[in-house]
Amino acid sequence: MKVLGFESSCDETGVALVEARSEGQPRLLAEALHSQVDMHAAYGGVVPELASRDHIRRVLPLATQVLQQAGCTLADVDLVAYTRGPGLAGALLVGAGVAVALAAALGKPALGIHHLEGHLLSPFLADDAPQFPFVALLVSGGHTQLMAVAGVGRYELLGETIDDAAGEAFDKSAKLMGLGYPGGPALARLADQGDAQAFALPRPLLHSKDLDFSFAGLKTAVLTQHRKLGAVVTEQARADLAASTQAAIVDVLVAKSLKALKQTGLKRLVVAGGVGANLRLRAMLNAGTARIGAQVHYPPLALCTDNGAMIALAAALRWQHGLATLEHGGAFDVRPRWPLAEIS
Repeated sequence: MKVLGFESSCDETGVALVEARSEGQPRLLAEALHSQVDMHAAYGGVVPELASRDHIRRVLPLATQVLQQAGCTLADVDLVAYTRGPGLAGALLVGAGVAVALAAALGKPALGIHHLEGHLLSPFLADDAPQFPFVALLVSGGHTQLMAVAGVGRYELLGETIDDAAGEAFDKSAKLMGLGYPGGPALARLADQGDAQAFALPRPLLHSKDLDFSFAGLKTAVLTQHRKLGAVVTEQARADLAASTQAAIVDVLVAKSLKALKQTGLKRLVVAGGVGANLRLRAMLNAGTARIGAQVHYPPLALCTDNGAMIALAAALRWQHGLATLEHGGAFDVRPRWPLAEIS
């Protein structure tokens, strides 16, 4: 069974073809991605209307590219999957509209996928794919969550952010330092040149008994420290502040993840989402899980950000596990706000 997946929830247009088999993990046949980063950089952040229009321009050429790479035609597609939510309403409508119309034209079913479920399951495309059950650390855009995952569609929320997410802390702190957009990767690159011990920044909720996160106070502390540096900030001082900020965020994510493993008794951690590409986070999680005799799994670096492969994969896994409520006839909706806990 071949699944064509479309991702258009925000500022990346992703299309991929995944093959689901009756046994074994689905395999990625081809994928293509267009990032809108350069377009939005001039505005310092994502402009929803521009994002939607760019998805319209990119989605069909990318689908053609994917099919050509896989050596397949539309006639080979058995299921068309798309991101139903959460995300920007207009952007979601582009991907959903194209996917459902294509499915109707082919006489094939369509399936709407939760964006975060796509991220959560994306490590199954890695060479060292995890096994159920596991704890999942989801660090994607405005989401920071810890989940206990017993299987496909079996997710228990353990903790989540009560204000800013980790990705937002990276991006907002970067903006305060004048690093531009996208801020998270720029801050991480600058942090490589700095001293993570240079500034004593808070680690919110680090020692709380629960598994919730809070990063709004850290952002405020970064702003205060940046103002103290004065109007003329040396490049080294800015690098030190970036390194200290990254260290504070990573320390909290690692501590909470290890605490989740201890509380659940599970020995396997899965990390997914854009922040999961951060090399300091990976190094600290690798060390921390090794220390307690646990394993940690990541998606391939290229699949940490939003992509069509994770959407096609989630649809394939849902089909394999008998959880795919297939859609026929061309009707669809999108859910810009859609808690992961509401799916099963």
